Amino acid sequence: MLSEFDLIKQYFDRSRPGKAVLGIGDDCALLAPAPGMQTAISSDMLVEGRHFFAGEDARRLGHKSLAVNLSDLAAMGAKPVGFTLALALPSADQAWLQGFSQGLFALADAHGCELIGGDTTKGPLNICITIFGEVAPGHALRRDAAQPGDDIWISGTLGDARLALAGYNNELALTAEEQEAAGLRMHLPAPRVALGMLLASQRLARAALDISDGLVGDLGHILKKSQVGATLNADALPCGPVLATKDIGLRRRFMAAGGDDYELCFTAPVSSRDAIIAAGAQCGTAVTRVGVIDAAPGLRLVDADGGTLALQLQGFDHFAGTAGS
Repeated sequence: MLSEFDLIKQYFDRSRPGKAVLGIGDDCALLAPAPGMQTAISSDMLVEGRHFFAGEDARRLGHKSLAVNLSDLAAMGAKPVGFTLALALPSADQAWLQGFSQGLFALADAHGCELIGGDTTKGPLNICITIFGEVAPGHALRRDAAQPGDDIWISGTLGDARLALAGYNNELALTAEEQEAAGLRMHLPAPRVALGMLLASQRLARAALDISDGLVGDLGHILKKSQVGATLNADALPCGPVLATKDIGLRRRFMAAGGDDYELCFTAPVSSRDAIIAAGAQCGTAVTRVGVIDAAPGLRLVDADGGTLALQLQGFDHFAGTAGS
């Protein structure tokens, strides 16, 4: 049976040069921030039975565990630097560890983000990552910076992850092909790091966050912090390709309050429109203008003709939701 230190050495200590002054193997890691940069830090926990189903594929889980943290850096416009991993495991299953570490490091390498330390212990499967990035002073995209008249933008598409969850939970019937295609958005989200960095470095956006708990709930955080309101065109929301084949009522609900999308929602002045479209093209990420920030408080949902929609929507609640959200 693997000991804790054998487990770390075999699956997580890569023993190669990285950005950290001192990485895995001591009581603390040492990072040297680039001159004149601020450090951005975020932490996310994934718990079996709460954030993912028991028996989830280990490689996909390794990817998603880091992706959700990279998405937080993207929302701030920060460049990834390194991360720590705290891992509770029911047992030291070597096949599981191999798959998990492969999925984790494939995404880490794609973003130049180094594992610099952490902890392992025995217990119910629980994954906690703390990630570190850097951003120039005054460039971070904050939730409290939206202004009346700003456009509201969304990256990528929404709703397919929620559709996959509905299929897994037998809320509705999906074909095997639909379940597989929608499931990729749920299990393998693509953090929009390059887009977030461009929005911040070129000063194109004002406020931003990533959509993890549903657009309506997450946008509400920007509105509250910025003390503004918004009008959101539900029919302008970019629909995931699988969800796009479903009826309009389901599309509206799952796009507006689905969760697990890990796309960026950001606000920007009208003068940034052309530059934002160019930034999206440069990153290979579609961007869609879906609404406007209002001075009057509250969130108003309208259809393509400007008619008010009386949809009862709310974001995911971590103390009331279902596994996989």
